[in-house]
Amino acid sequence: MKEELLSIGKMAKLNRVSIPTLRLYDEIGLLKPRYVDPDSGYRYYDIHQNARLDMIAYMKELGMSLSEIADAFQKEDLDMIESLLVQKSEQIHEQMRQLKARHDAVDRAIMSIERYRKSPSTGTISLEFIDQRYIWGIPCSSNFYNSDISGYEKVLLELRAALEKNEFRQIHSYNVGTSITKEDFIHERFVANQIFIFTNRHEQNSYVHLQVVESGMYACIYLDRYDDEIAYAKKLKQFCEEHHYQIAGDYICEIMTEFNVFDSEQRSMFMRLQIPVSFTKDKKFTNSIDSHLG
Repeated sequence: MKEELLSIGKMAKLNRVSIPTLRLYDEIGLLKPRYVDPDSGYRYYDIHQNARLDMIAYMKELGMSLSEIADAFQKEDLDMIESLLVQKSEQIHEQMRQLKARHDAVDRAIMSIERYRKSPSTGTISLEFIDQRYIWGIPCSSNFYNSDISGYEKVLLELRAALEKNEFRQIHSYNVGTSITKEDFIHERFVANQIFIFTNRHEQNSYVHLQVVESGMYACIYLDRYDDEIAYAKKLKQFCEEHHYQIAGDYICEIMTEFNVFDSEQRSMFMRLQIPVSFTKDKKFTNSIDSHLG
């Protein structure tokens, strides 16, 4: 009988697995050798047992653990195997969602560095068209404009706690914005309204509802010091008034990039202050266009 069987070494080589793997399978009951020599303890296998090894390999490829495979073999329950595979499918989809979120975050980080390199110098005011964006955030529990940066740090910690509670990855909290309502900005009442993250539409689900920041023309000013925000926001408002631009929505301070690897004592921010604006069209020009279209 022993002459017809395969030694553990031949069985391992034939199936491209290691000898320790076959020993482990024996110990946990996944694949018992057909014969064990009582004197030497050597294990011998039947070539027909290749089918069981193939099944183990297949089930491992499906993401099942050895203990789950052993349990399935022991119970011989097809429904249980199907249930396990459904769970594995859900786990894989969740991993894919996490990888997609990480990939998006890496892309945003690359874009933020590129924007920093190509953005205007501090104090530059510009008109920019900004595409539609999605945000998720919380109301500011306190007005951090009434204190130093420690007030902002407190509100940022609250945002990160809310993100964790709502199952957002922490990496989202490196692309943060804050807002002031349109009315408060117009009257130069610097009252922090909301703190939020910029995110993607696919983050929205039945538990998390994203707000939309509509696309449009924005008056923008760039700066690299947190303490200068109020002064630069006033410059932005003055710019809009001088050019007769109508303020059309809430003010946003967007943290475009942080390079805190260079200074452990404070945040090294590069910010874009922005306010949506609309314009009064020239009536003669508008009437001319309407007559051509009509």
